[in-house]
Amino acid sequence: MEHPILFLDLILGKFGVHFPPHVTYSWVVMAALVGLGVLATRRVALVPAGAQNVMELIVSGLEEFMVEITGEEGRAFFPFIATLFIFILVCNLAGLIPGFLSPTANINTPLSMALCTFVYTHYLGVKFHGVKYVKHFIGPIPWLAPLFFPIEVIGHLARVLSLTLRLFGNIMGEDLVLMILLLLAGKFLAPLPMMFLAVFTSTVQAFIFTLLAMMYFAGAMEEAH
Repeated sequence: MEHPILFLDLILGKFGVHFPPHVTYSWVVMAALVGLGVLATRRVALVPAGAQNVMELIVSGLEEFMVEITGEEGRAFFPFIATLFIFILVCNLAGLIPGFLSPTANINTPLSMALCTFVYTHYLGVKFHGVKYVKHFIGPIPWLAPLFFPIEVIGHLARVLSLTLRLFGNIMGEDLVLMILLLLAGKFLAPLPMMFLAVFTSTVQAFIFTLLAMMYFAGAMEEAH
């Protein structure tokens, strides 16, 4: 899903530089987040204000919520979860700015994050349980292992598909509706109500993606039953 005019692509095109739009705007989001991080930590104060206050509110709230799900052991992978949530949220919201694109409206971006989540899930499983992590795949009854193992493998692979398509489909559909409203009735402010709804759904989709990632991580750390 692409907007009719992508300003950054037009600028780069004048210099003969061409990248896929979702890659270009992913870099823009990453640069913006790095800049915000530098701004928020430039002058750390005991009584936070400005960017520091906003970032501390987001990060501390997300950390407390995650620890409730995963326990204290979950703090080890909190940087991954926090980065995932903030990156997805900003990517989702980027498409609401005229001339910008939501990188998550291209299937490659959600797929890359789903694959990272998949790999990190099993990394945590092996880290916490070692070779015993295989018990998560063979079921509670040893003689049923040949049946349980392929079912569990398929189920874990399906997580990648589920995470990818849920985020991609919602954000692509959201951007498509906004573009149609903008082209048909933009001068009558018809897209405004949809934009307010899009902010809500963008936040929800980022939350759902990271919530599922937390649950997968927590499941990998638990003892097999």
